[in-house]
Amino acid sequence: MKRIILVTGGQRSGKSAYAEQLALQHDSSPFYIATARIWDEEMRARVDKHQARRGPCWTTIECDGLLSGIDISGKVVLIDCVTHWCTNRFLDMSGADGSLPNVGNVFDVLKSDFDRFTAQEATFIFVTNEIGCGGISDNAMMRQFTDLQGIMNQYIAAKADEVVLMVSGIAMKVKG
Repeated sequence: MKRIILVTGGQRSGKSAYAEQLALQHDSSPFYIATARIWDEEMRARVDKHQARRGPCWTTIECDGLLSGIDISGKVVLIDCVTHWCTNRFLDMSGADGSLPNVGNVFDVLKSDFDRFTAQEATFIFVTNEIGCGGISDNAMMRQFTDLQGIMNQYIAAKADEVVLMVSGIAMKVKG
């Protein structure tokens, strides 16, 4: 049966660990779609930490592009994370001259990809960040990205059967 679960919260709130435990409750050998690009050594260390925590029972697919080409029918899949997935599209759609993309256009691409991907019969567990909970950035790129992330989170939450907000390692059910 198709099911969409969204796990959201701030940085280092326990989202990924919670989502991993949730996936393992549904399947002893779930799939993991890693959306991050490795920008530097600090990011490499974060990825290494996640990989070590997961262990060998997971099938990992690295995908920093569109998700809809991945066939996970009948599987339990954890997508970590929506923020990196959005970042990749946002940066890829920026102009060669450094101009910022139109947020609506990026959202349309992400929404279409999400809809095609989640049309499969599978259990989807999406991890995302609540980056808009702080102050308003003085950086135009960050303001536009925060808008994109916020509307994408709202879209996924509306489609989700269950939404969990992580606060200081505590899961708080928001929907479902």
